Amino acid sequence: MEEHTGDEEARRGGPGGPAAPGAGTPASGMSRRRLGARLLALGGVLVLHAALPGAAGASGNPAERRALQGLRLRYGSARQAGLVEKHLEAAADEARRFLGPSPEHPYYAGAVVLAGRGRTIALHRAMGEAVRYADYDGRTDRVREFPAAQRIPMTEDTVFDLASLTKLFTSLLAVQQMERGHLELEAPVDRYLPEFTGGGKELITVRQLLTHTSGLRSWAPFYQQSTREGQLRMLWAVRPQEAPGTVYRYSDLNLIALQLLLERITGHTLDLLLQDEITAPLGMHRTRYNPPLSWRRITAATEVQRPPWSGLDRGLVWGEVHDENAYALGGVAGHAGVFGTAWDLAVLARTLLDGGAYAGKRILRPSSVELLFTDFNTAFPGDDHGLGFELYQHWYMGAMATPHSAGHTGFTGTSLVLDPSTDSFLILLGNSVHPVRTWRAGSAPRVAVGNRFARAVPVRTKHGGPAWYSGMETGGSGTLTLPPLTPATAAARLRCAVWWDTVPGEGALHLEASADGETWEPLPFTTLRSTGGSPEQWPQGSVGGWSGRIWHRLEAPLTAWAGRPVHLRFRHTATGRYVGRGVYVDVVRVAEPARLLFAEDRPADASRLEATGWTRATD
Repeated sequence: MEEHTGDEEARRGGPGGPAAPGAGTPASGMSRRRLGARLLALGGVLVLHAALPGAAGASGNPAERRALQGLRLRYGSARQAGLVEKHLEAAADEARRFLGPSPEHPYYAGAVVLAGRGRTIALHRAMGEAVRYADYDGRTDRVREFPAAQRIPMTEDTVFDLASLTKLFTSLLAVQQMERGHLELEAPVDRYLPEFTGGGKELITVRQLLTHTSGLRSWAPFYQQSTREGQLRMLWAVRPQEAPGTVYRYSDLNLIALQLLLERITGHTLDLLLQDEITAPLGMHRTRYNPPLSWRRITAATEVQRPPWSGLDRGLVWGEVHDENAYALGGVAGHAGVFGTAWDLAVLARTLLDGGAYAGKRILRPSSVELLFTDFNTAFPGDDHGLGFELYQHWYMGAMATPHSAGHTGFTGTSLVLDPSTDSFLILLGNSVHPVRTWRAGSAPRVAVGNRFARAVPVRTKHGGPAWYSGMETGGSGTLTLPPLTPATAAARLRCAVWWDTVPGEGALHLEASADGETWEPLPFTTLRSTGGSPEQWPQGSVGGWSGRIWHRLEAPLTAWAGRPVHLRFRHTATGRYVGRGVYVDVVRVAEPARLLFAEDRPADASRLEATGWTRATD
């Protein structure tokens, strides 16, 4: 069955859409959307090869220097990682919560959660069981559990079937070949695989395979073919459902085709490429295809596979790949089949966050890593995608999602999220198809854990004290209202510091004014980044999206209120299924040339603020 079905359904079930104008732009430099568009406009392969040899300034990057000096991941405290301990522990609590009814059955039998920042792993926790269920009866929805003595508890070192996280490894191998000049991003696939033609397939490019814009259907039942030749004939016979480049559709076929391409141009099978080019250099000794039998008791079991919910009748799948097509392909496939541990994925995360190097070993150039995280799908808002990596996806990243966040999920219950803007990473591995895939749907644990971990990355004020915080409640809203003021002149201004991160189009900070405290109207304002630049205008009196993890100076003229009382308030809204990191407001002042009308840092004024849904927070 299709490897990504459940996760893609969860994604499509949630609201989405393009970022609001002015939102989602990095604090400095070119936005990822603009970079992707420029690469395409100029001819991706030419720009790629021009950019690859030693990105400008890369040798001066402190993170890269540390990586090449041989520094490795280490365990440490939340404080050593620059994280807030209570929120970090809450992330582990969220993961544990889904061991219970979610809402009827457990979401997974067990899980491992790992989170870190910089080179410090501050959370690595195992919970539940790696092996619990012996059989499942689909007619009655009942399971047969192993006796307690035969169950295997989850440990931090449990090996998981990573499912579609495999696609990331295949993509890394492809980019390595681009670095070496053996593969071109914008070349048609049939240049390397002459059999990959017919019905418009000859128009599909390597980039379209990596970004799921080939137009191919999501899946095909290769397991129904008993021979390799039959499986290949099925792939060669597939035709695009839409013209390549005109639609985004997540498809296992893209990565299966990319596997065959890589094997053709290198002369090596994908499992050997993975070992030689990625796992051996990085010391990822528990990551591989087709784990040996000796690994079975340290591996999490997956599904009891029987028709009709599975295309094969295999019974309990344990120690072998879960995906039916990957199994039929001998366990080695471009879309699924890799097994690994949370620690090994943390090594991969650190490698990418450090520009492609770890512990003195380089697997990619910094410019190649930048391309992995560049949005090439600017024509498909909401389906942001780099080379293999999904970008800015709240449906499983939760509040970790920013315009810089990259990651992927796997159908068995796995996920990886990297956030370069905070130098942090989160790995959640669960055996969520154990005992059967129909017991769970969506990405609730991933979102819940991602929200808590995002909260663990603190937001600090310049003065070090607390600020007003909106919180991160789904569907939450609140107001922060100043006492009535009467400006004497048209020169009066409201000024404060603001920081925001909301889901584009589904959350915002509003500034409003009222004559009577009952009927409110938007109050236009400007913001200026603390890092400098030009002021941004917000004529609708609201701002949302991502502020770049920096504070902005907000200024709102009160020209229209000269000589008459005005009520002022901040209002935050979160209307969708997902939330961002929230909104902060700090050091609120209203002044005119001759006097200070309101100052939050004056105790008498602060006591007159009315907060509903806002709290004071130091992080």
